[in-house]
Amino acid sequence: MATIIEGFVPYQGEHCETTTMGNLLQFAGVQLSEPMLFGIGQGLGFIYWDSKGMDFPFIGGRVKPDELTACLATRLNLTVRIEETSSVNKAWQNVQSFIERGIPVGLKLDSYYLDYFTNKVHFAAHYAVIYGMDDEYAYMADTKQQGGLVKTRLDHLAMARNAKGSMSSRNRSFTIESVGALSPLVPAIRASLTQNAYDYLNPPIRNVGNKGIMKMSSEILKWPERSKNFEHDLCLTALLMERAGTGGALFRNLYRDFLKECTDLLEDPKLEQAYLMFAEIAPMWASVSSLIDHAGRTGSYQELKQVSKFLVEIADKERAAMELLL
Repeated sequence: MATIIEGFVPYQGEHCETTTMGNLLQFAGVQLSEPMLFGIGQGLGFIYWDSKGMDFPFIGGRVKPDELTACLATRLNLTVRIEETSSVNKAWQNVQSFIERGIPVGLKLDSYYLDYFTNKVHFAAHYAVIYGMDDEYAYMADTKQQGGLVKTRLDHLAMARNAKGSMSSRNRSFTIESVGALSPLVPAIRASLTQNAYDYLNPPIRNVGNKGIMKMSSEILKWPERSKNFEHDLCLTALLMERAGTGGALFRNLYRDFLKECTDLLEDPKLEQAYLMFAEIAPMWASVSSLIDHAGRTGSYQELKQVSKFLVEIADKERAAMELLL
């Protein structure tokens, strides 16, 4: 027997965590654009992540998983109820109880196990919403590039939720059961702009934030000797940077559009200048991923030297833009 939440309409988004929060908020009667959710959630970041146990470095353009949701809750005065458990059965009971009460549930998953993902890469920090179920399938809302409304087998969903490894959680689920008075938007925006800029400019380690971009600039020249499968590693890296739910340009398109919305709400010349700078920065990141992809397909190392120089320029521009936002 199927249990489907009536009146559920999917939120149209590019990035999984903001789309998931957009779905939960929209169902609760709050409509904010995805760039606004990303910006208020202090989503912009950078990480060059490498270790001996990794086949190849990972390039990320946002803050750590779960932090964006936590920040949105704080800034907008939301009560987000989070459930985690090591028990697969209890994890399902948690979700089922909400669905039966007509409340959609956000889930953190390894996308590898979901039926509707055709690119099978393990990534345990994917987010989606479940809004219904029957005896065989879970009915989900995901990003629009995944098709919006999708379904996956219940046993596959259980594996996705219970996956172990980097960035995973213990069958994490979360809900917004009710929304009271939202915090005023303008103060929330100002606080998020300032804090995101501070965190970006003052990373705890050298491979994060603005310093991380500089680190990538030097490390990318070592990629030919670092890679065991040059074409696969570089083409996958470029794909993840540009198309894997980043909204394009390693999340810089989303942040640029957030800043544009902010200029419409706030009269601030520094904010306007930062927006114009990110309007230049975003296509530079798209060029970086394109050059990395081309290097992988052709086996040419010259593009990596060009990317290295490009990244120094990007780091300078992003640092200047974020200093304006402070």
